[in-house]
Amino acid sequence: MIKQWLQRNLKGDAVLWGIVLMFSLISMAVVYSATGTLAYKQKDGNTEYFLFKHSSLIFIGLAFMWLAHKIDYRYYSRLSLVALILAVPLLLYTFFFGSNINEASRWITIPVINQTFQPSDLAKLALISYLASMLSKKQNHLDDWKRNLLPIFAWTAFICALIALTNTSTAVLLFLTSLLLMFIGRVPMKSLAVFVIAGAMLGGVGLAAGQRLGTAVSRVEAFFDESETAFQLEQSYIAIATGGVVGKGPGNSDQRDILPHPYSDFIYAIILEEYGLMGGVLVLFLYLALLYRGLVTVTKSNGAFGGLLAAGLSFSLVLQGMINMGVAVGLGPITGLPLPLLSMGGTSLIFTGISIGIILSVSRTVKAEETLGSTAKVTANA
Repeated sequence: MIKQWLQRNLKGDAVLWGIVLMFSLISMAVVYSATGTLAYKQKDGNTEYFLFKHSSLIFIGLAFMWLAHKIDYRYYSRLSLVALILAVPLLLYTFFFGSNINEASRWITIPVINQTFQPSDLAKLALISYLASMLSKKQNHLDDWKRNLLPIFAWTAFICALIALTNTSTAVLLFLTSLLLMFIGRVPMKSLAVFVIAGAMLGGVGLAAGQRLGTAVSRVEAFFDESETAFQLEQSYIAIATGGVVGKGPGNSDQRDILPHPYSDFIYAIILEEYGLMGGVLVLFLYLALLYRGLVTVTKSNGAFGGLLAAGLSFSLVLQGMINMGVAVGLGPITGLPLPLLSMGGTSLIFTGISIGIILSVSRTVKAEETLGSTAKVTANA
């Protein structure tokens, strides 16, 4: 009976559903451990406060994922430009009037519920959907620079520049994802080279005019400075080294009391400390499995829009995860990027859920078409 209910209500790639469920369980366990001391100090000894809050947001994210997967993915093509236009004033409002946290105005506080919202999450989802839509419609006319490529390049560079005003790492991540999506969408290499140069220049202007230029420069310099290790990285290295192969065990982290943002930016270090190398490899495997299932959906999709949409969203999530994990082990400059599906967050969990729901919507349509084709084939043979 449960199996039949799941088959009726959870459509699409069953493996992808399982991956998301595993991420959710790991996230609740690690965030509970990473926030225990913080909750005890800030919430009068209520060590479960952040566990319940984070778990609630995970379930809300799963609910949005379920809703997104029930909608025909082709509908998102119509919404993409509207969402993109809406994102522009929200990004500008955030820059001028947003809530300043950690020396950056990346958040808008939603009245009544008192929950922060990052417009960059909306802009990222909207831009990827818009690019997938435009590239699918212009597949046979991508050599026309002025009429077809210029709007695509202009929107991408403009949105990334607006995000760069307050969030350098997210802007760079979105720019790279967009570039990869254009490459998959068969944009000519000469045009991509022009886009990279123009995008880098406009992004540099956004960075220089924004709030994070000094921080970005100092973090890059610190990464290449071999004489001194940044405090965050030093504590992350200690967590990783003391975790060993099997880890200290759930809830036994020592660095969670010292490491800045152990529940978000450096949650991978806590995973390696408590669950060891085996836990770290498991998380890496789950991200690679997510990417693989996304690419399976891409290869099976009959429409260009569905394939590009699934590819863009899959690469965006996994690339962010790889960057976060790379930072934790010292392979890149420190960023403010959380670990998707694992870090404690607010509305970012909702937008991550929507992104995966859209991938599931594409795979649901693919499965429906395969079933319809198989039925037609059996009928014809009969």
